[in-house]
Amino acid sequence: MDEDTRYEAVRSRDARFDGEFFFAVETTGIYCRPSCPAVTPKRHNVRFYATAAAAQGSGFRACRRCRPDAVPGSADWNVRADVVGRAMRLIGDGVVDREGVAGLADRLGYSARQVQRQLTAELGAGPVALARAQRAHTARVLLQTTGLPVTEIAFASGFASVRQFNDTVREIYASTPTEVRAAARTARRAP
Repeated sequence: MDEDTRYEAVRSRDARFDGEFFFAVETTGIYCRPSCPAVTPKRHNVRFYATAAAAQGSGFRACRRCRPDAVPGSADWNVRADVVGRAMRLIGDGVVDREGVAGLADRLGYSARQVQRQLTAELGAGPVALARAQRAHTARVLLQTTGLPVTEIAFASGFASVRQFNDTVREIYASTPTEVRAAARTARRAP
């Protein structure tokens, strides 16, 4: 592969070339993976290397955004997906409901703004919206599978108030909680 083709891979942030080669920027002293989200450097400032070790040997340090020094397949290699996975597990455990976005960010070791950006980039929604969807899903399951009173379901699902619960269920499922429960009963009775 020639250098112009490599530069095009860098310019398009093509992750298929991660691990195939590394590029270094002479003006910053940093080397990256081809998929690095940083601003694309000017062509005349870029040098290409076959390995991370070669870039390090030439005096460049690893980028802190794309982590080119990480081993492919490790948690550090695709740190965004790892952070998003950990965030989703914590959101599922109710961390956002109990501690807010700041608490989630503290547990992940990032700023609240960075967590918001990463979740939105990977999943298309921020932590508050994901937590709300999680609560609504839990509420729907409880409405459809248990005989618990609606008030108990609201609080068991993580809602702060019955009004918030009613508004969310109405908005997401276009039905009141009672209608969601009734539709499930009707579906179970149908042959």
